[in-house]
Amino acid sequence: MTKLRERKNNRKAVLRVLYGAVERNRPEVSGSALHDQLDLPDEDLSAACAYLADDGLISVDWTSHRTPATVSLTHEGLRLMEEEDERKDQG
Repeated sequence: MTKLRERKNNRKAVLRVLYGAVERNRPEVSGSALHDQLDLPDEDLSAACAYLADDGLISVDWTSHRTPATVSLTHEGLRLMEEEDERKDQG
């Protein structure tokens, strides 16, 4: 079982990858690409995606094995990441 800090870091990493994809005009990221970029175990990636989806920040199409097939930021997720980006630019 991963620790709370690791789970939070995993969720932030997922959001960063998805936001980076949006900046490159790629609204969706395949689960396998996300897995490759983050190098997370399937269960940790799935847990991070499930949490973020439950919060309404991402949309996930799941495989039959409950791993992400495709993942994208929702409007709320995009707004959150843009706000974070603006705070970094101002700080």
